[in-house]
Amino acid sequence: MTNKIRARYVGPATLGLGVMGASIYLLMVNVTLAHVEAVSGLIPFDMRPLGYSHADALMLLDALGADGRAYYLSHQIPLDTVYPALLALTLMGAICWIGERLPSRTLVRAGGMLSLGAAAFDYTENLAICAMIWSGPNPSVPLVFAASAATIAKSVLTSLAVSLTLLLGVMWARRSIAGRRVSRGDGRRMRPAAE
Repeated sequence: MTNKIRARYVGPATLGLGVMGASIYLLMVNVTLAHVEAVSGLIPFDMRPLGYSHADALMLLDALGADGRAYYLSHQIPLDTVYPALLALTLMGAICWIGERLPSRTLVRAGGMLSLGAAAFDYTENLAICAMIWSGPNPSVPLVFAASAATIAKSVLTSLAVSLTLLLGVMWARRSIAGRRVSRGDGRRMRPAAE
């Protein structure tokens, strides 16, 4: 009974969370991160999946100036405080919803852990970016290294979580198609092989 109730609400809740997450992502990419890039002429920290060096961080912080750094803190960071949770909940909801239709629970658990890990590193990245901005235009090398490492980890784990969600969706679709073929074939008589 509880599985039927859960299955009934997980899909719509996941869809709602996904729409909210996608809306915030589009707002960040098209407004706040676009503004940071326009002001500095450089790619923001959040959009560098391969990380950045100390020199890269110094250039971006210097190019932003005091007003640009304040904008990063007051506009981009608040949006990026909501987004990781929405993304993780969307991925976990989708993985659980699809996973209920598959026999193996191992991939479902792995997907949940990847989603939570991606969100944790996204929040770590946000805290490190705030610390870099608060430290002025010259943050320490270890701080930049930590921020860059968090950015890379977030990017890798997010890519893995999304890929696993898509893989589970393909597995479910193939299983569903195979199940329909079997159920249609059950009522048919097999023709004898031609001699």
